Amino acid sequence: MEKNTLLLVIVAALSGLIGGFLLANSMNRSEMNALRSQAVAPASNSVQQPGKPADDTLSPAEIQSKIDEADKNADNFAFQKNLGIGLYRYAAMKQDEKTMVEAERILARAAKLDGKDFDVLVALGNAEFDIGFFKKENAGFEKARATYTKALEIKPNDLDVQTDLGLTYFLTEPADNAKAAATLEKVIAADPKHSRSMQFLVQSYTKLGRIADAEKTLAKLKEIEPSNAQLSELTSQLANAKGGAK
Repeated sequence: MEKNTLLLVIVAALSGLIGGFLLANSMNRSEMNALRSQAVAPASNSVQQPGKPADDTLSPAEIQSKIDEADKNADNFAFQKNLGIGLYRYAAMKQDEKTMVEAERILARAAKLDGKDFDVLVALGNAEFDIGFFKKENAGFEKARATYTKALEIKPNDLDVQTDLGLTYFLTEPADNAKAAATLEKVIAADPKHSRSMQFLVQSYTKLGRIADAEKTLAKLKEIEPSNAQLSELTSQLANAKGGAK
């Protein structure tokens, strides 16, 4: 992946635009505390252990305890779903790859128990996506693509999931910009102001040599979201592409 493209992807991830890291970066303190309660069984009579920091970090032992409990209750769909989503969100918040992998495993088990649960499928797809992104492995994006497709069979009009599906094509090596563009075009057709899709559609068009389409989409993005932090880099990429095409 080109340096400038990778920079935009990283900025998007850190800004909460890709996969599950959206959730991690938008959490407030109360949501984080609620998440901790979800990931670890409630204990109303518990007290803070001496020397243990009063923050939102779970100890490896706490995490492993819940994972072990999930493994012992492998047929309990509600437990697999709630813990899997909770662990996934926690791993995203902490950028904890090891916990993310465990969350993916538990969510995959939940999906086997109920393959029609939209929330489970989206969380599983996000976990697969994030693992692929941070490991820079196509396999993660391919797995996420299949999972997002299943989720969209349940809710075909979910534009955020459609966008993430498009990004599984955009982020593979080598990128399949034609399929990425086709998928993102459907999102914008449904919502002409879906700026997140536009950002990546501009790049896909640029890489495909569809300069006029890239210019049109970028102009629309500037119109609907003039404060978008990626406008400068997108403009630079497009200018470089136009220069190289001369």
